Amino acid sequence: MTRTDCARFFAEHDNFCILTHAGPDGDTLGSAATLCLGLRSLGKTAAVLENPEISEKLAYLCDGLMVEKPVENAVFVSVDVASPHMFPENMGEFVEKIALRIDHHGNSTSFAPLELVDSTSASCAEIIYDIFVEMGGELTPEMAIPLYTGLATDTGCFRFANTNAHTFATAAACAATGANLQPINQALFDTVTLNKLKVQAWVTEHTKFLSEGKAAYCAMPATLAQELGVEESDVGGMAGFVRSIEGVCLAMTLRESGDDGKVYLSGRAIPGYDVAAICAKFGGGGHKGAAGGSTTLPLRDAMQAVETAILIAMES
Repeated sequence: MTRTDCARFFAEHDNFCILTHAGPDGDTLGSAATLCLGLRSLGKTAAVLENPEISEKLAYLCDGLMVEKPVENAVFVSVDVASPHMFPENMGEFVEKIALRIDHHGNSTSFAPLELVDSTSASCAEIIYDIFVEMGGELTPEMAIPLYTGLATDTGCFRFANTNAHTFATAAACAATGANLQPINQALFDTVTLNKLKVQAWVTEHTKFLSEGKAAYCAMPATLAQELGVEESDVGGMAGFVRSIEGVCLAMTLRESGDDGKVYLSGRAIPGYDVAAICAKFGGGGHKGAAGGSTTLPLRDAMQAVETAILIAMES
């Protein structure tokens, strides 16, 4: 589908329920909130289905927009979800009901009858903005907050190689509304809690380096948060930290879940390396530079499988 096709789709329906992925980041939540607010501003009924894994840090994005259960006859739309395996458990029953998938991950799995997947877009939030403009909508300061969060999250505050002219133009549109964007940058990129520092110290000590230091991975047991005296949310988002180590071009983290027994994978890489291909072997997907997946293997077996996949990727 094109952006025009999606605009027509939204115009033809009135009641929407928006789904986000497990371990929600700023782009999936920002996209969902922007779409929800945009549809409401155009007279539609819209809500974001509750995501039990949302962190306190990002809860502001969907404040007042989430519902525990979709209303009857809702039209389901997913945003920033690359695979049907990437939804949290409470959304499993609705995956087959998704009418439209909007995404920007080139390495993804088709799972909806209607799909707009634009891998040239730095973030899914940008696509949502384009569709909203196609519908004749006017961006408000309230919408600019989640939209900008989505942009900033998936571009590392405009530092990543995926950042392009359209990204900056969309950010400029956010700024033009008069929304105060500085606190978003401060919270996401310039603030590290003491708990997060504890996790980073542990990860530094337990990271394993491969391919002469060009690749690295770290496996985190389900008991880590309890052992360190931190929150579960503090343990997430470590792949970027591992990748930031000097000399590391490709990084993977494995995080064991105490809830469902799965091991969740996250990867980050610089241009020229591909973590999406690694994550695809574990039912996931994403971009070459940022991807995720999961496996039911025990943590130790998952470590071996990921290490093997990394070595193969580094040799190719």
